[in-house]
Amino acid sequence: MNTMQRGERLRPRRRLLPAWTSTLTWKATVFITLMCCGLAALLGCLVHGAMTRQTVGTAREKALTRLERTIEAYEAGARMPRGEGVDPPGLPPDLRALALGGKRGTAVGRHRGRPVMWAAGPAAQGTAIAVSVDFRASERTIYELDRAILGSSGLAIGGTLLIGAFVVTRITRRLHLTAQVARRISAGDLDARVADSTRSKDEVAAVSRALDTMAASLQGKLEAEQRFTADVAHELRTPLTGLNAAAELLPPGRPAELVRDRVRAMRSLTEDLLEISRLETRSERVELDSHDLAELASRTIRASGTDTALEVRGSRGSLRVDTDHRRLERILGNLVANAHRHGAPPVALTVDGRTLTVTDSGPGYPEYLLTTGPQRFRTEGTGKGHGLGLTIAAGQARILGATLTFRNREAGGAEARVTLPGPAAPGATAPPHRRDAPPAPVSSAPSAR
Repeated sequence: MNTMQRGERLRPRRRLLPAWTSTLTWKATVFITLMCCGLAALLGCLVHGAMTRQTVGTAREKALTRLERTIEAYEAGARMPRGEGVDPPGLPPDLRALALGGKRGTAVGRHRGRPVMWAAGPAAQGTAIAVSVDFRASERTIYELDRAILGSSGLAIGGTLLIGAFVVTRITRRLHLTAQVARRISAGDLDARVADSTRSKDEVAAVSRALDTMAASLQGKLEAEQRFTADVAHELRTPLTGLNAAAELLPPGRPAELVRDRVRAMRSLTEDLLEISRLETRSERVELDSHDLAELASRTIRASGTDTALEVRGSRGSLRVDTDHRRLERILGNLVANAHRHGAPPVALTVDGRTLTVTDSGPGYPEYLLTTGPQRFRTEGTGKGHGLGLTIAAGQARILGATLTFRNREAGGAEARVTLPGPAAPGATAPPHRRDAPPAPVSSAPSAR
């Protein structure tokens, strides 16, 4: 198989129908409509056939009885009424041929512009004697019956659709509620529950209860993990402090430098774990103040001690925003450090209005990070670091109500973009407040990972 054929197979097919046709309500409506139409057509055909046979049979018996009287009058030499007799005009040829063959029969035809039921039999010298009975009443009966069948079928289909739509809508509404709660749980609101009625015993209620049970179990496990992380990090601080003091007493030399370097790395890791624990419990509060983003970005670059280029776009007034400078500096510092550690120079920090972008010329972000976001203790490429820097940056951005996105540039390299919320945008986890504002209540809901 060549490349072109493989590309044709992998290319997604274009949808021929709009997306709403794939919903359960649409499918149920189509199914109910088809079933009702099929049932109505079947019953209509059965009733129409039965009533038509009965009506035609009655007219046939009436025509044959009249034919008997006409034959008796013909044999007695009496005068026959108009329209009856030997080879009357309008007699269907097929029925005349049947009578010439020595048999009696009936057929529906027209005589003088009106429907009639013909009855014919053999007569003398190769002729046929026939009579006609008015068939208009029978034809009108069949027509009215068909109208009644169509009308009743339409009413039945409409009523069934209304009842079916009501029942299906109730089911789909409960499914939509379950899906909405699942999305809230995946967004981090582990307190969300469907809480479907206990009187319901159907499959939707079973799915809802299973989702609630899963959310409760997941919440318990995450809370236990967060408590464990916080307890371990907190308990490690005391021995690490003593270990750091002991390392400072070591005599100068290469072994002492290695010990001090590893102690500093462990202390940094412990502080990062404590910060992640606080972010996950959402006990952090935002302290807003007016800051110039250009000055804040420049200060972050100086604090990082790296060779990072700063580019400022836009007017000076548009760069002044209300934000928590400590958290924003933490985000930018982690992004810049990650760009230097896992990317390649040149590394640049661009300030454009409320958007701050960190770019590098390295191999770009791994695929898992672009699809699922940063993950703790997962890194690729050089294998340096613990994956906590970007995790902390994402958590701090959530606290600020900012949007942090990662992508790989077409020209090569990685790009991390922080977009701060507008003046009236609320924080993602806790309402931001100024330093002179009263403290807001602390939320204890854990975040989903």
